Amino acid sequence: MRKIDWLVVHCTAGPQDQKTTDIKHYWAKVLGWKSYGYHYLINKDGSVENITDISKPTNGVKGYNANSIHVCYKGGMNGKDTRTSEQKAALERVLKLLKVQFPQAKIRGHRDFSPDKNGDGVIDAADWLKLCPCFNAKSEYKHL
Repeated sequence: MRKIDWLVVHCTAGPQDQKTTDIKHYWAKVLGWKSYGYHYLINKDGSVENITDISKPTNGVKGYNANSIHVCYKGGMNGKDTRTSEQKAALERVLKLLKVQFPQAKIRGHRDFSPDKNGDGVIDAADWLKLCPCFNAKSEYKHL
């Protein structure tokens, strides 16, 4: 098994009713990726799809994929936190299970891996390259 340092939360930045086949098609045909972007996709109803085995890296955050597991909810269109209560519960459930397996791993949002553009030592809204996951995953899951 890979050494896991990060549990990274994402949004698809699209509608909540996106089809997983359309997301996979985008990765393969538009971006030219040979592997998927995430390990888990969380649907509007809270159902969880495991689309990549956690023993394999995905394309979630450039430069961090070798030691990360990526969990994504469908939604986040226009930079809005559109999670349903079912998605919120499923995200927490998946992250809790992963923290049991990888207790040393830190939970972060994709945006937390942005460079510190202004050099103040803090990654904040002025630095974000992406809004993903449209909420502060680091503080929301600090209790895990």
